[in-house]
Amino acid sequence: MKLHALRYFAVLAEELHFGRAADRLAITQPPLSLAIKALEEELGVQLLLRSSKHVELTPAGAAFLEEARQILERVARASSVALAVASGSRGRLDLGMAGSLVYRGVPAIVQGFEADAHGIELILHEMSTAEQLQGLLHGQLDAGFLNAFVAPPQLRSQPLVEDEFVLCLPAAHRFAGARAVDLGDLGEERFVMFSRDVSPANYDNVIAIFARAGVHPKTVHAARQWLTIVAMVAEGLGVSLVPRSLARSRVDNVRFVPFTGVAAISPALLVGNPARASPALDRFLASAALTIDGLRQERPAPAKPRAATGSRQADKKSPSTRMGTP
Repeated sequence: MKLHALRYFAVLAEELHFGRAADRLAITQPPLSLAIKALEEELGVQLLLRSSKHVELTPAGAAFLEEARQILERVARASSVALAVASGSRGRLDLGMAGSLVYRGVPAIVQGFEADAHGIELILHEMSTAEQLQGLLHGQLDAGFLNAFVAPPQLRSQPLVEDEFVLCLPAAHRFAGARAVDLGDLGEERFVMFSRDVSPANYDNVIAIFARAGVHPKTVHAARQWLTIVAMVAEGLGVSLVPRSLARSRVDNVRFVPFTGVAAISPALLVGNPARASPALDRFLASAALTIDGLRQERPAPAKPRAATGSRQADKKSPSTRMGTP
């Protein structure tokens, strides 16, 4: 069944006059008559009663008209949707997100985009960094917020707001009230670490920090999420190094304390998949870049690591403090 035949029939059913219907359709009467005759033959029913002076819908024609109008409306709507998606004014984007990055500007990025792109739906899926990379490379995600320094070369990335690692200590720990701690003083501690199979980059980065400080951490527990690590520290299961932004989680019974002598940046990227390039994804990535720049200007850069010399003695004299929201 041809769409133009449905349009011809719908117009004729409204006009009930072949001449006026042909004028509206910008065609002559013969092709209109042939199209209606072919439609009736295809359906096997008579849709119209016509004479030289009169055109009237049959009961079957009246019923068919309602269905035909719905089909034509759906086709018109489908065409509009396709044009809107192609222009980037409508669509859906599936985004991965490592859970801890909710404290690293992801809500602001999403809200900033949604404020200006009401026709594009964003769906966040909490996933590990490894899961996101698989989803991105296999075309299952449009973009992802993940913990990593670099992305595979076939993906495009932009860094999120810079963050640094700090010590995460139980509130009752002997260094919980210190202004800063020499990482070497924790060589005998029991550490809760990030699981390497979930995010090798996170794990290797933390191990490298310990190596530069001359510490060989005694790992007693491995967790799959940064927030889980904070919760385990709060329960007294060990100490850890975590991104400073996790102080915003407001977990009870933990303290976030800077450490000295070692540069310790916590990496995070927004990664897009060019294989799923679309105007909607381009709009999102451009909007995200503007929001990230704004957040970066609002937040002071991480302090440079202080020399460890004399830091332990200074810490003994420091008043007990708790780090606030970064």
